[in-house]
Amino acid sequence: MKSKKTTPDVFIIESLRFEDESRGYTEGSFLAHILKLAERDVHYVYIRTRAELEEVLDQFEDSKFRYLHISCHANSKGMSLTLDNLSVQEIGSIIGPCLDRRRIFFSACKIATPALATALLKETGCYSVIGPSEKVRFDEAALYWASLYHFMFKNDAVVITREMLKESMQMLSTVFGLGMKFYAASKNNERGFVEVDTTD
Repeated sequence: MKSKKTTPDVFIIESLRFEDESRGYTEGSFLAHILKLAERDVHYVYIRTRAELEEVLDQFEDSKFRYLHISCHANSKGMSLTLDNLSVQEIGSIIGPCLDRRRIFFSACKIATPALATALLKETGCYSVIGPSEKVRFDEAALYWASLYHFMFKNDAVVITREMLKESMQMLSTVFGLGMKFYAASKNNERGFVEVDTTD
């Protein structure tokens, strides 16, 4: 079966706590607005349950979007939706199958671990997993991701390579000093991935 031709644009899924919603702490919504200002094709969906996540992931898989961005609460053991929790293993089984020839970005505290990389990169066809390995404030997250996508899409780039992502993250590490991890798929590594050094 021929792989779907994708476009270098972002599909954003967000799910936070009720108190975050009432405070307007929807970083994903802010990011979608920034991408629209940059005249990028962006799709933003707010969800609250695992069932909604599965439905929206079907939409992402059927779409032409190349980049999946998930904004939620998390820790090293898994991620939280408004009303449901998913372990790292469940993340792999639910999200992994729709990532062939795509990249995934997590705006979710402490989620970027080797276990997550294994779940999403080993034998899925996904190119990379990027996210924080430490706690990040909402304002830091919003500014970081807006800046990263700005660098990614600079000069109307249509192909984002591992090296381009690495260079962008290296520049931002100096500005933000956040613990961001970049795991890239590797057929030559028995784990199925390598960790890319993004420190400047």
